[in-house]
Amino acid sequence: MNIGVIAAKVGDKVIVIFAVILMVLLMSYGSFSLWYTYMTMQEGFLNNELMALKPFADKDGSLSFQDLLMINEDVRAWITIDDTHIDYPMVQGENDMEYVNKDVMGNFSLSGSIFMSYRNKPDFSDPYILTYGHHMDSGGMYGDVMQFIEPEYFEAHRTGSLILPDKIRKLEIFACFEGDAYDPYIYNVLDKDGNMGGFLGYIRKNAQQYREINIKDTDQIISLSTCVSASTNGRMVVFARINP
Repeated sequence: MNIGVIAAKVGDKVIVIFAVILMVLLMSYGSFSLWYTYMTMQEGFLNNELMALKPFADKDGSLSFQDLLMINEDVRAWITIDDTHIDYPMVQGENDMEYVNKDVMGNFSLSGSIFMSYRNKPDFSDPYILTYGHHMDSGGMYGDVMQFIEPEYFEAHRTGSLILPDKIRKLEIFACFEGDAYDPYIYNVLDKDGNMGGFLGYIRKNAQQYREINIKDTDQIISLSTCVSASTNGRMVVFARINP
């Protein structure tokens, strides 16, 4: 047989084998990408095991908070915003990076945890409580915070709750603010004692969505802050009054 013909046949086989290998690799990569995307999005939601630990009031009025503390002593509260995906335990780290990529169990997680600023007192006695959560496109963590910029969504979602170790406090949402991660009014929790009037005035003036709830300088405020995808330093923040 002609050597050229043999070489051509061998070459054809090599090309076919290479094409098959390439197709298998591309299919494998595509499957992995879909799986990775799915798992990343699912990470933003609690599994049934953790949801079962959401504190509730016993017949005597006491709260079943100890199970959460046994898992992680950094747990400070459980936050819920009614009719949204926001329904999570809230932790507090030694700094504001500790729980960015760590779940409530202490394991690595791309979706991290909902956490309050390390500068806040752990007993929620500060006039202003600053909390953070990742913006997950699936709506997990603080992904739904982004929705509050829309007037219809803002109007339809007004309430929530904050379960503390000794009591349940109701949340009343009154503003949505799109701003910058370095905004000193929003991200400095240490200057609010005696200056809540100026802080509340700043929110009222600059909020994209705002509703009048007769808020007072003596009221306690909590904020839910998350990233804005289109901007490196952009932040979306929802503000609520913590009612007694």
